[in-house]
Amino acid sequence: MISTGMRPELRRIDWVPAAVFLATIIGCHNPPGSPPMPEGTRFVPRAAWGAHAPVLPMTKHVPNRLTIHHTATIQNPARTVEAKMAGLQAFSQRDDSLAGGKKKPAWADIPYHYYVAVDGAVAEGREWRYVGDTNTEYNPAGHLLVVVEGNFEADTLTSAQRSTIDALIPALARHFHIAASALGGHRDFANTQCPGRTLYAEIPRLRALITQGR
Repeated sequence: MISTGMRPELRRIDWVPAAVFLATIIGCHNPPGSPPMPEGTRFVPRAAWGAHAPVLPMTKHVPNRLTIHHTATIQNPARTVEAKMAGLQAFSQRDDSLAGGKKKPAWADIPYHYYVAVDGAVAEGREWRYVGDTNTEYNPAGHLLVVVEGNFEADTLTSAQRSTIDALIPALARHFHIAASALGGHRDFANTQCPGRTLYAEIPRLRALITQGR
């Protein structure tokens, strides 16, 4: 769980060149070697949101768990996913303070592998081949990290987010041969409310979808 506050100084211009936008829709759903995105999902790869290179070394891993987080920020349909990812990367790659005042060190990159935006788009965060990061005391090695935009202690999934995760989670589980029992939430591994009570309540249903999709 990360609360960035989406400070104004992190914001970039909320537009995307037409060629880049079209690349996220037509024939460029995922970079080579990445898991296939479900049909109809708008996928925004790192190049399309202007990702910078990692700033520190990262450790390779093979995902064997699927772990859901939330951003712990208010859902913001007015801001593009490209701008959200650029802001999240800027926050991630520097020393900063969390919402509660706790200090965080600079990370190599965005801590999550996939970001599900309020409009249902899926953005690529850290490359899935590398271990993610966390503010809490658990080892995310082997965890494929999916973060969903919102504070799900209060928010509920938008219909677009629900449609996306209902397709994305089983697709990722199939690709990486992750069992339904290996799907969990951040709170299963650390002392945290993440991914929030309403999103955490979806996990049994998502496990059933993984089982059905085998």
